Amino acid sequence: QVQLVESGGGLVQAGGSLRLSCAASGSIFSINAMGWYRQAPGKQRELVAFIPKSGTTTYADSVKGRFTISRDNAKNTVYLQMNSLKPEDTAVYYCNANIWESRTWTTRDYWGQGTQVTVSS
Repeated sequence: QVQLVESGGGLVQAGGSLRLSCAASGSIFSINAMGWYRQAPGKQRELVAFIPKSGTTTYADSVKGRFTISRDNAKNTVYLQMNSLKPEDTAVYYCNANIWESRTWTTRDYWGQGTQVTVSS
């Protein structure tokens, strides 16, 4: 099985920055795509940023120009650099990865446990 462990969340003032990390471990052959999602209270989970194997990045309109997603394939890790944070960015952030499993030779989606990001005004 595969585990995704997130870190880097916390409390920050508006205009500040945070860097989220998500490290995958376990029976991994390769990671196809990774992304970050977030869910605020009373809201549906939404895609924040996405990065496939090719490295081409996509972002939600609400975070373009402020957030940057990147990945380190050697470390099986994806990052989300969040700058110019706004109170509306407050949410639980979840890491997602589509992974080729070395045991089953199939692809599956895995989710991190979520990390809280709170932006104060």
